[in-house]
Amino acid sequence: MSRYEADHILFGAAYYDEYLMMKGIDRVDEDMRMMKEAGLNVIRIAESTWSTCEPQPGAFDFTYVDRALDAAQRVGIDVIVGTPTYAVPSWLVKIDPSVLAVTPNGEGKYGARQIMDIVNATYRFYGERVIRKLISHVADHPAVIGYQVDNETKYYDSVSNDMQRLFVKYLREKFHGDLNELNHHFGLDYWSNRIDSWEDFPDVTATINESLGGEFDKFRRDQVRAFLQWQADIVREYAHDDQFITHNFDFEWRGYSYGVQPAVDHFKA
Repeated sequence: MSRYEADHILFGAAYYDEYLMMKGIDRVDEDMRMMKEAGLNVIRIAESTWSTCEPQPGAFDFTYVDRALDAAQRVGIDVIVGTPTYAVPSWLVKIDPSVLAVTPNGEGKYGARQIMDIVNATYRFYGERVIRKLISHVADHPAVIGYQVDNETKYYDSVSNDMQRLFVKYLREKFHGDLNELNHHFGLDYWSNRIDSWEDFPDVTATINESLGGEFDKFRRDQVRAFLQWQADIVREYAHDDQFITHNFDFEWRGYSYGVQPAVDHFKA
């Protein structure tokens, strides 16, 4: 377990050297100097760079990570390294399109960040591999003070087959396989919503039963907790005792900071 204790305020920003390098602009040292002069003492890197760190399956390149770490160390800026799992590379979607979350609006389409199904086995397999490669690569660097697991994690409105199969498994365990108890608990006799076989459990995407729908949302929020726990456990295998593990929570935005994000239980996470 990490035992890091900060004796000063950590004040900094996310930094993406790879964005400038794509344009042939090399100013990492100038950026670090300016940040240092502005009073910043920490940066966060790597959390959205999966396709840069792993441009093809199994081919890893941490050039940009190393540049940022070394430049930060030269001016005395600490670094938090993020796991790069919240923006999936195009090659992963080609391997298995089911890594994208199926939502009530339909099949997932590649392009944006935060579009994956966090319970998908293919996503987990390749996600674990890049986490292990990155964290083992940076753990011994003297500039690294901690790690951020994923970024602004939610369940991304996933109603995928994987998510729903896990939900049915959860309900069978919760109600000890007793369908009568399940039907009574959620009032499923209403409008012929009764379920008399686990194999006939319906798609809950459009359920009119708010209690069942609420239970599905509760279940998906817990999948976020489990996902973050899964990542933290992997990172802890490499983290030093003086390096911490954190997360950047996303709050709900409606043109301004609105409040608690309904797609994750902040307290459990």
